[in-house]
Amino acid sequence: MLSSRVCFRSCKKQSQVLKHLKLETCLVGQKLHGVPACLASTKAGVVSRLYGPESNEGSPTTNRWSMFMPAVLTHVSLGAPYGWSAISSALSREHGFVVSAASDWSLELSTYPMSIILAAGGISAALAGKWQLKVGVRKAMAAGGLLFGSGLAVTAAGVMTHSLPLVYAGNLLSGCGYGCAYTPPIQALINWFPDKKGLASGLVIGGFGSGALFFTPAITAMAAKFSTLPTYLGSSLEVVVENGRQFAKVGGQLQEVVYATAADIAKLPYDGLMEGFYVVGSGNTGVTASLATIGAIYGANILLASLIMKRPPQDYIPAGYTPPQTSGGANVPVDNLLKTPQFWLLWSTATLLATGGMGLMSVAKPMIQNVFTGAMPLLVTPAFASAYLMAMAAGNLGGRIGWAALSDKIGRWNTFQAFTFMAVPLFASIPFLITQCISDPTGPMAPYYLAAFCGSTVAALSVMGGVFAVLPAYEADLYGAKYVGAIHGRFLTFAACATVLGPTLLLNLRKMAETEALTDLLSKVDPSVFMSTFGSSVGEAQTLIEAKTLTISKLMTIMPPGTVDPSPFLYNNTMYTMAGLVGVASVLHFMVKPVDKKFFEKD
Repeated sequence: MLSSRVCFRSCKKQSQVLKHLKLETCLVGQKLHGVPACLASTKAGVVSRLYGPESNEGSPTTNRWSMFMPAVLTHVSLGAPYGWSAISSALSREHGFVVSAASDWSLELSTYPMSIILAAGGISAALAGKWQLKVGVRKAMAAGGLLFGSGLAVTAAGVMTHSLPLVYAGNLLSGCGYGCAYTPPIQALINWFPDKKGLASGLVIGGFGSGALFFTPAITAMAAKFSTLPTYLGSSLEVVVENGRQFAKVGGQLQEVVYATAADIAKLPYDGLMEGFYVVGSGNTGVTASLATIGAIYGANILLASLIMKRPPQDYIPAGYTPPQTSGGANVPVDNLLKTPQFWLLWSTATLLATGGMGLMSVAKPMIQNVFTGAMPLLVTPAFASAYLMAMAAGNLGGRIGWAALSDKIGRWNTFQAFTFMAVPLFASIPFLITQCISDPTGPMAPYYLAAFCGSTVAALSVMGGVFAVLPAYEADLYGAKYVGAIHGRFLTFAACATVLGPTLLLNLRKMAETEALTDLLSKVDPSVFMSTFGSSVGEAQTLIEAKTLTISKLMTIMPPGTVDPSPFLYNNTMYTMAGLVGVASVLHFMVKPVDKKFFEKD
């Protein structure tokens, strides 16, 4: 009896010691890295529930139509770069405010952020294709949202510090976010809608094309709210010219000034400005605060969408749909994609078709003001220019939805061939419409020619939008739907090429035309009038041009009567070039045939 009591006490004591040891071990583990293990476990559980592998897959009862909401929300946010021309002109006037100062970036440098974001997005989408398949739709979208929003914040910091490298670094970061978040919703929607692939991809990518419809009014309203008007010094002022820059005494000190003509003021969306001299650096365009705010909004939008998006269950087939019968493998693996001639032909066709639209979209707002505001200032106002940019975005959106739906009826090959036949006359007719409108801007036909110009450019944008929307379904037709997300990522490099080629071609051809026009005007100007106006001789004009003191609009104020303003015609050569590129695209696409069976995966 005694031995049993001793044994019981001994066992009880050992049990208490073991419990104490376990508790100490637990407490030690809980303090690792300063984070309680129970809390870390809880956080890991939340992340797993929200972004784990199981969270990506919907159930048989999931309403497939509800997946359009997060997909479109993501693409509307990612499509913001299409509205970049709403602020590109303001970026080129950050210091001068009313016109560009010598230290301001050129319009070309201020336009390239759109190209950088879209090009980086296309390349990163191609590189991230397999990673997206591995981590799932939700994690890919969440990573994209964080990068996209952060990139716009970095861009805003670059504008604030007037650091172009920092602006471009932010653009690259946003582009990487776009590449991460762009294709996963498309892949999911095509899998949810195997019976309506064209409509599904069109509606989602239509959201991307409509990005400017939301970005333009939002960024314009924010910039107006955050802006500060510069200091006005009057219409007549004694100035000193140094290295092409103009300086005037303000408060006993020499400060750099710029002169804005009536034509320059007519292009600005601010009330209370008058023709005359303004102090450089005394105003604020409001772009910095606007970009930071909208970056936070768009980043939050994509993160929210990532929590809602799901892909369909394995082997999902919607009710009433019978998949078409295929012989052999029905899908081409991603590794075989570049081996097919169809990839290179279709990639080249898409690049050439999108180049013209990308060029137009990159300069939409400043272009219509440069072409028409001087001749029709009461009609083509800053509000008109913003509305025109939104109309371009609507054409991009309408093309993505309309052409995608039509492609389900007439087929993807016929749709692409229709793009090429339609775009050639659209681009080629634009110089004629400009000439007819500008030659008699007060005539009864001028508004109709202006409307025709707007209609032609909007229709050209619908073609570009159609290319983006129809392409994923076209890829699914050619290569099968199984790997279309990763395959589309490879194809998206066409967008990277087009978004660089289009604006670069347009801006450089325009720059060449502007240089020729200035040379021609300088050969006709009265040297004495030039000297009294700019404080330098005609021989020193190049220095004034480099300092942005001498522009076509300023030179036109002292030209002999009857001199034709060349500004409206600076884009003519670009339009003819774009028409030629589309003609080449037509020939290339005519050679696209079904993919050889040897490239399909084996059963």
